[in-house]
Amino acid sequence: MMLKKEIIDIVLDQKNALKNIDLGIPRSELKEVELTDSFAYVISGIRRCGKSVFLQQIRSNQKSWAYFNFEDTRLNAFSVADFTKLQEALIEVYGNIDIFFFDEIQNVKKWEIFVRQLLDNKKKVIITGSNASLLSKELGTRLTGRHLRKEMFPFSYNEFLKFTSQKSGEVSFKEYLVAGGFPEFLKYKNEEILQELLNNIIYRDIIVRHHLKESKTIKDLAVYLLSNIGKEYSYNNLKKLFEVGSINTIISYISYFEDSYLLFSINRFDYSIKKQLISQKKIYAIDNGFAKANSLSFSKDEGRMLENLVFINLRNHFESIYYYKDQNLECDFIIKEKEKITYAFQVCLDLSADNKVREINGLKLAMSKFKLNKGTILTLNQEDTIKEKDLVIQIVPVWKWKL
Repeated sequence: MMLKKEIIDIVLDQKNALKNIDLGIPRSELKEVELTDSFAYVISGIRRCGKSVFLQQIRSNQKSWAYFNFEDTRLNAFSVADFTKLQEALIEVYGNIDIFFFDEIQNVKKWEIFVRQLLDNKKKVIITGSNASLLSKELGTRLTGRHLRKEMFPFSYNEFLKFTSQKSGEVSFKEYLVAGGFPEFLKYKNEEILQELLNNIIYRDIIVRHHLKESKTIKDLAVYLLSNIGKEYSYNNLKKLFEVGSINTIISYISYFEDSYLLFSINRFDYSIKKQLISQKKIYAIDNGFAKANSLSFSKDEGRMLENLVFINLRNHFESIYYYKDQNLECDFIIKEKEKITYAFQVCLDLSADNKVREINGLKLAMSKFKLNKGTILTLNQEDTIKEKDLVIQIVPVWKWKL
C-alpha cells in the first residue's frame, strides 16, 4: 500500500517526462484506433516494440487525458487498494479527465476491476501490456465484451523505410531483413540492446512472474530456439536435450516465450486436432534482428530469415497459421479463416534448377488438398507467374508483396 502523496509525486514526474518523448514516425496502426465510451482499447506486444510511444501518439491528438506508467520502479508497493488514490492523484494533477492512458497495467493484480469501474463511469481507457496470457485472462473475466484489442510488432518494412528515410527496393529490404524493426536498435545499431532485451524478458516476464528457478535452462532453451527458426521441433526431443524433468515443463517454458511475444509456434496442419497436438511444430521469432543478436547460427541462413519475416507479416494479420507436409513435400504456410483454408504461401530465397520442382510441387500439393486455385511463392528478388490449367502461382519478391 502507498501514500497518496507518493503517488502524486510519481504522477507529476511521469507527466513532466512526457515533454521529452520523441513521438517518432506515426505507426501504421494509428489510423485503426477508434476510442469508444465504455470500451477499453488494449495494445499488447513485446517489450520495446514501440507500444509506449504509440500510446503517446494517440494521446497527442486528445484533450482531457491522464497518463500513468506502472513500470515505474517506485511502484513496488502499489496494490489494488491504491487505485482509488491513483485516480484522485490523476485528477489532482491533470484536472478533468475523459481518457485514461495506462502503460503496463498488468503489473498490478486485479487491475481489471479498476478499469471496469472507469468504463462504467463512461470513461475511455487505453492500456498497454507485454504479456498476452495475463491480459487475455483478465480481459476475459470482468472485461468480456468491453474491450477492443490490437497487437503491436516491431516496425514493418514500410515503417522501417520511413524511420531510416530510405526508398523501397532490394537494397533497403536486405538491410531490413537482417536488422529487423526494433526502433532503439535501428537508432543506435548496438546489438547489446537486443541482448539486454532478451535478458529482461527472461527475468522480468518469465522468471519473476512465474516464480521459477531454472534461469539458465530457460535462457539456453530460448537461445536454442532462436538459433533454429523455421525448423521443426518436438517437446520430447527438447526434454531430452535440456534434461528437464517432464515434457510439461518444456511446454510451459515455450508457452511463457509465446506469452511474452518472444517466440511463436505453429502446428503441422491436420483436420484431426489430436494429430496436430502430437506432430512436430515449427518455431519463429518476433524479429530477425532480435534473433540474430541472440542466436548462434540464424544470421548465416538468409532463407530462414526470409521465412521468419514472412511469418511475422502473416502473424500480424492472421491468427490461424499452419505448415502443411505430406508425401515428402511441404508448404511453408497455410492460413485458416473461419474453418476454411484460404491462402497458401511458399518461401524461397531463390528459385533455381535445384529447388524449383520441390518448392512448386510443395505449394501445388497444398493448393490441391485445400482446393485453392491461387498460391504464392515469396522470394528475395524474383517475379513471375506460373499457370497450369486452372491453377495460378504468383512468384513475388517479399518487399513488393501485399497481403
